[in-house]
Amino acid sequence: MSIRDLKQWLFLGLMAPLCATAQSRKEALLPAQPSGYDAYQLWSSLPQQRIGVRAYMRSTYDRGGGGYDASNFLFMKKEDENVTLDVKGNGTLWFFRANHWHGSPWHFVVDGTDNIVKETATADPVDAVKKYKTTAYIPAAALPEPFAWTWGTTKGANLSWIPMRFNDSLQIAYSRTFYGTGYYIYHLYAGNERLMNRGASWNLQQVPPADAVALLNRAGTDIAPATIQKIQGTVARSRQQAVLATLKTGPATIRALKLTLPLDEAEQLERVRLKVSWDGAKQPSIDAPLCLFFGAGTFFNREKKAYLVKGLPINIRYDYKKGTVELACYYPMPFFRSAKVELAGLPSGEGAITYELRYEKQVAATPALSSYFHATYRDFPKPALGQDMVWLDTKGLEGQQEWSGSFLGNSFIFSHNANLNTLEGDPRFFFDDSQTPQAYGTGTEEWAGGGDYWGGENMTLPLAGHPCGAIEKKKAVNEKDLIQSAYRFLWADLMPFGKRAVIRFEHNENVSQEHYESVCYWYGLPSASLVATDQLDVGNEADERRHRYHSPQASAVQTIESRYEWGPDAYPAHAWGYDLPNRPGYKEYIGKEIYPAQKEDGRTTEGTTEFDIRLRKDNQGVLLRRTLDYGYPNQTAEVYIAVPSGKKNINETSWKKAGVWYLAGSNVSMTSRPKDELGKRVYEVRTSNRRLRDDEFLIPAELTKNRTTVRVRIKNIPNRQELYPGRPFPLENKWSELRYQVFCYTIPSFKVPVK
Repeated sequence: MSIRDLKQWLFLGLMAPLCATAQSRKEALLPAQPSGYDAYQLWSSLPQQRIGVRAYMRSTYDRGGGGYDASNFLFMKKEDENVTLDVKGNGTLWFFRANHWHGSPWHFVVDGTDNIVKETATADPVDAVKKYKTTAYIPAAALPEPFAWTWGTTKGANLSWIPMRFNDSLQIAYSRTFYGTGYYIYHLYAGNERLMNRGASWNLQQVPPADAVALLNRAGTDIAPATIQKIQGTVARSRQQAVLATLKTGPATIRALKLTLPLDEAEQLERVRLKVSWDGAKQPSIDAPLCLFFGAGTFFNREKKAYLVKGLPINIRYDYKKGTVELACYYPMPFFRSAKVELAGLPSGEGAITYELRYEKQVAATPALSSYFHATYRDFPKPALGQDMVWLDTKGLEGQQEWSGSFLGNSFIFSHNANLNTLEGDPRFFFDDSQTPQAYGTGTEEWAGGGDYWGGENMTLPLAGHPCGAIEKKKAVNEKDLIQSAYRFLWADLMPFGKRAVIRFEHNENVSQEHYESVCYWYGLPSASLVATDQLDVGNEADERRHRYHSPQASAVQTIESRYEWGPDAYPAHAWGYDLPNRPGYKEYIGKEIYPAQKEDGRTTEGTTEFDIRLRKDNQGVLLRRTLDYGYPNQTAEVYIAVPSGKKNINETSWKKAGVWYLAGSNVSMTSRPKDELGKRVYEVRTSNRRLRDDEFLIPAELTKNRTTVRVRIKNIPNRQELYPGRPFPLENKWSELRYQVFCYTIPSFKVPVK
């Protein structure tokens, strides 16, 4: 953290959670976690380890694995209250997306208070695209630009990056069900003691602070500190490789990495590789083509716009008077001994390439609580049929098996042939070896801030965009105009992981053969902050005895044969925009199984379960993961941890509540697709064949620290939520437990590499 940011932190009183008591001095090593607008105000802390923070992305995805991701609901309450997200816990909603105005008015029920949000087209939605030239959220003061954008600007979606804090619960419901689609990113926290912002629940009277608005309004400009160390120079193009800088001033952080290219040679230089190595590593942590690293698939600028990418952390700006293209990245990039920045694959030419690096010394830097910046490039000339593309798997990268850090988004090419149909593919992100994706989206252009393929148009926002690509193939003016690319930069909504991140993208139900390329941005330290310490196989009697498993009302051992949500189970006969039966060589695939069912056993209960779990004494909180049968709906339980009572009898304990463990919905869901915009909802019950699921619960450090064993009590809470009024879920509400996995949060055991 810089002196500037440290002063601001102290001024805001944000050090108090870290230093309040003598007991907390040991915990002062742990960074305070942003949970509101502080994520923007103190953005230099982006690289810090997010210990005890978990990210999730939920959506209206097709539960059956197909491509129709609209109008799917967990359950329906009133006619104008159709639930798409239902969460219990302590967290922040960082991002909301809906397709156009569909679903509005939206209910944001925060800690039990219903906040109704509309947008301009809500009152007269039929043919709204023709009727409205500009639109806005209502109330505009609570959801203003640049934190919230509507479809007139985004070319197809309503987006909001307004941080919405909730202390106990969050529910999002749509009033109208026609084409109701969306996805949402939120964080859950293991307790309050490490949060910077412990403020009131979000409501419609809150407005973004001026300094946070000012920061986002500076997207496309140089947002890094100006009065810090600077290195400038010109690249000699007599060789294919050029070292721009070798810094040996660590610990320090690069705050600005800028290149200026000659405009008339920019397209020739777009495939030059940027390579950055940290602390003498043998492999670069950044290794990517310039165009994709800086957010675009090509530097061809059809409309001669000032900005191809007008992003907050990354941008591409054209200066036609000077005849230059400026590339800039402002994601903070810490290093602890040295940094080497170079360009590779330089073609010969006359035009000058200039560069600027700005960096600053770190104050009281703790390497194990920070992380390195990475940009990982992948090329998929012909994606494998039936399989998601793996854009990032941190396991084994750069010679390291485990990484702790945060996923920051990506820049990607999805077609070299102006084919937008390939966008019918869902993002699926898996963290720390979960078998269920913690992030499951509704499609590729939705991930990048669009809707309906952006109508083929280009757009650029601070954190999402579709910067290049002709509206259709026949209108492309040259081959580079056929390149379709998009970007999604994560900022406050970054996704922490403790040992591994796997970022997968579907390619139109995994049958598209378009040429994809991707660059994934992430922070990572080569050491785990989430360590497996125990596992309980429910139904295995020996394992139950070892953990003193006790569940008086538990069922006999039951076996379930089902699947996880990993995409289509078999090769589809039809996919959006593709004539698959007539594709050469494809007929033999149709109907073939990709993901067979698997068997698991366990128990259910309507009562209480208790068991012991083993921990590391130096734990900083615990993540408890449960494998369950998702056929049982809306599973709800109170979680308690046994703690010493303080009485003379050392065997006496008391139970402290850790929170409510809740998983909304089931493999049975509702679909409602009225014939028209204002039509009343319809009731279509859909049952997927995916009943296996992993779910997670965070136990605060105050209940587990300095302990090697704790006893857990899980008390089932009856939940009688109906699918829709008068229609119960097919199975009764019970707590399902097939397996428990125990992970301890720890400070990574990382030491700065020796030269």
